[in-house]
Amino acid sequence: MTEKEKKELKIKEKAEVNIPAEQTRPGPAFTPAVDIFETDQQITVLADMPGVKAQDLAIDLRENTLTLSGNVESPEAEREEELLREYRTGNYYRQFTLSEVIDQSKIEAALKDGVLRLTLPKVEAAAPRTIPVKTG
Repeated sequence: MTEKEKKELKIKEKAEVNIPAEQTRPGPAFTPAVDIFETDQQITVLADMPGVKAQDLAIDLRENTLTLSGNVESPEAEREEELLREYRTGNYYRQFTLSEVIDQSKIEAALKDGVLRLTLPKVEAAAPRTIPVKTG
């Protein structure tokens, strides 16, 4: 496989997922597609959550597990009659287990244009560094 083929964008349909029994919202649940990037200082997670508003998004961190959940309501108006529905609404749900490399007290989140950006800073001890060698 060539480098170009490896980097090709592959579009996939929203995948419905079975989530734990504690779900309290009715309707289907989807796993948001994510991209994850890493630098020496941080890990960045981009989660595709179209239609989710900031007030309908929950980010929970417990026992090294980061949980994303969001809800998308149907956008139709009161008197509109449905002719075709390809945009599925429901809940988003995804969990990540964080390693000890992440400084959990400094995690930041921003939502813009349906994309959630999580910045997971690494603890200072995990950042690469050069160790000087002493002589004599």
